[in-house]
Amino acid sequence: MGNKLLTRLTGSDKPAEMNRRGFLVSMTAAGVAFGFPRTSSAAMDPAAADGVPVSSNGETFEPTLWYWIDSDGRVNVNIIRAEMGQHVGTAIARILADELEVAWEDVSITHVDTAEKWGTMVTGGSWSVWQSWPVYRQAGAAGRTALIEAAAAQWGVDAATCTARDGTVTDGTNTITYAELVSAGLERSFTEDELKALPLKPHSELRLVGKDVTALDIENKTNGKAIYGLDAKVDGMVYAVPMIPPTRLGSSVASIDDSGAKGVKGYLQTLALEDPSGTVPGWVVVLGTSLMAAKWASEAVDVTWNAGDTAAVTEADINARSRELIADGASGGILATETPDTAAAFDTAADVLEAEYVTQTVLHFQLEPVNATVFQNEDGIWEIHTGNQWQSLIMPTLSAALEAPADKIVMRTYMLGGGFGRRLNGDYTIPAALTSKALGGKPVKLVFMREDDAKFDSPRSPSVQKLRMAFDGDNKVVGMEHHAAAGWPTGVMVPSFMPKGVNGEPYDPFAIDGADHWYTVGAHQVRAISNDLANKTFRPGWLRSVGPGWTNFAVESFMDEAAQKAGVDPLEFRLQHLKAEGYNAGSAPNAVGGASRQAAVLEKVAKMSGYGSSDLPADTAIGIATTFGQSRSMPTWTAGAVQLHVDRETGELDVQKMWLAFDCGTVVDPDSALAQCEGAALWGLSMALYEGTKIEDGNVEDRNLGTYAPLRMIDTPEMEISFVESTEVPVGLGEPGTTVIAPAIANAIYNAVGARMRHLPIKPDDILSALKA
Repeated sequence: MGNKLLTRLTGSDKPAEMNRRGFLVSMTAAGVAFGFPRTSSAAMDPAAADGVPVSSNGETFEPTLWYWIDSDGRVNVNIIRAEMGQHVGTAIARILADELEVAWEDVSITHVDTAEKWGTMVTGGSWSVWQSWPVYRQAGAAGRTALIEAAAAQWGVDAATCTARDGTVTDGTNTITYAELVSAGLERSFTEDELKALPLKPHSELRLVGKDVTALDIENKTNGKAIYGLDAKVDGMVYAVPMIPPTRLGSSVASIDDSGAKGVKGYLQTLALEDPSGTVPGWVVVLGTSLMAAKWASEAVDVTWNAGDTAAVTEADINARSRELIADGASGGILATETPDTAAAFDTAADVLEAEYVTQTVLHFQLEPVNATVFQNEDGIWEIHTGNQWQSLIMPTLSAALEAPADKIVMRTYMLGGGFGRRLNGDYTIPAALTSKALGGKPVKLVFMREDDAKFDSPRSPSVQKLRMAFDGDNKVVGMEHHAAAGWPTGVMVPSFMPKGVNGEPYDPFAIDGADHWYTVGAHQVRAISNDLANKTFRPGWLRSVGPGWTNFAVESFMDEAAQKAGVDPLEFRLQHLKAEGYNAGSAPNAVGGASRQAAVLEKVAKMSGYGSSDLPADTAIGIATTFGQSRSMPTWTAGAVQLHVDRETGELDVQKMWLAFDCGTVVDPDSALAQCEGAALWGLSMALYEGTKIEDGNVEDRNLGTYAPLRMIDTPEMEISFVESTEVPVGLGEPGTTVIAPAIANAIYNAVGARMRHLPIKPDDILSALKA
């Protein structure tokens, strides 16, 4: 009987090695027998062959926790950011290497596993380079300073007479390598205050930043050696697939009948999960000796659920709730703009413009479906093997689910086969952890099939926005209001990140960023409203560009409408109101120049595109838009123009060319910067014209790429992208390009055929309806 059970669980009748702890667990884990894997090292390093972490030779010197230098002169940089195709490690490592003064060929990177010493581990919001810039520059300067001091001490000269270059120090007479200095033994540490006081190289002397270099992980990304979460493999693991309940919250299992699955070769068992963290209520997982055995068996398992109270909710219900919340005027947080009280401006206005904008639910559909492999190793540590964007966010939830202290859990780092914000929410690790826990710590690899991934996605919430603008008797703008209602990802998953508005109410910045624009419009009220029905129906998520994906669609469409009402060209209207004064003057270090820099990229893209030219065919036009993704605290000044043709008979659009201009401060990694902006712009085009699902019966209607149809390669237009040369602080580039495309398209449609589109995605039938209106 024991061998039969072993064969069923592992596919082999050979006895497994069993220590005392393994034997005891096997007696209490529903008859499941297994041995505990050894503690594993860092799971992957996308820059190292076969995922083997880079190791040091001989002596090492660690000026800070962010890197070490070894006795061969090699430098290894520790990266806490997730790698999902953007070469973030290369960008960050070159910041440090430039200040440290080492040759690029001597630099490697390690994407580290979770540990308290790293602080907050998060990759999102276009923050990575921006947040890393001062930290890694100071770290590099610390090493350079310490090595120069050591050389000077050895020679008995003043350190001020010494310089460093390409891993060597010289005083003009003597020369010594970093390798030699490290080999001799070197200890030097720096306090936080000392790090901040270190002199940094002037911008003119930066030799790696802004230059083309070979990405440190490019070889393994192209030769197949890069390791993703789906590649995780642990001896003795079993496979699991989820059976997802009818509602995200509130469901419970009424009954499970697995009799039909027992004839499936490789089927092991079906579990109803008990989740102390409340992340996956009502979940069932099916286990198999292979992934497809588990999948095929799951199709033969019959589960009856008691559904939660959102089982009948539709997108129309959610939007109706948004309109109700906007109309009541009481709910929501009001942002601290310069003059948030708009009552007087609208009470005395000679005229008022008002419009509503709506955007549909958007799914991530990242290439690699979410997955996780979990087990408890021989030291009693729970190991979570997966790709994740915000390790620090999910670790406390894992602790609650496993009922284990934080120091008994580690998340191993893997490359992400696409993130786009989906893997900021690490909820997909919880069912894998709970399944392993139910099996006494046995290794479990849980994989979501595409349909399951869509059903369990943290989608971009549908939104409804109401914008108003007040004009005086001379048709000048004297006030503006922006009321935006949507599900709040931050409010649901990390409310401690939410600031309070001037009315004392908290708001989710990731559901309103962009509405607090840099236009001077007199009194300006921005109100962010949490749609409670959306928050209960699904888990609103952060999706590339987050709030600015819908707020900027509304703002920049509305600015065109306002220009039309004022009888002013849309470009000129914007420039008139982009004044670098008062609230919009900007400030150091991140927003130097304020609205003047946004005006500059707008003028640049207008010139690039030939905006305003009358030399275009009938029903063809260019539309413009400008934004400052991702937020006022870290503005990347962005402008976009789109040329398109509208077929009046079918409503079909031919997007012919897109132009984008960016002022992101210092461009750290030119090649990756261009790739990021191209990808962002194409995603913006995809969400403008193609992507969008709806909530039906409490879940998303589209669950695979047969019906959910993102932009196809054949529909990709020509693009021209330009960066403003700058020595200012580098800010984010992963998301800003996404935000300008939809409003530029809507404005181009209006310029071409006079149809005003206020709903995303824009479909041919919508255009035809607008033409007939």
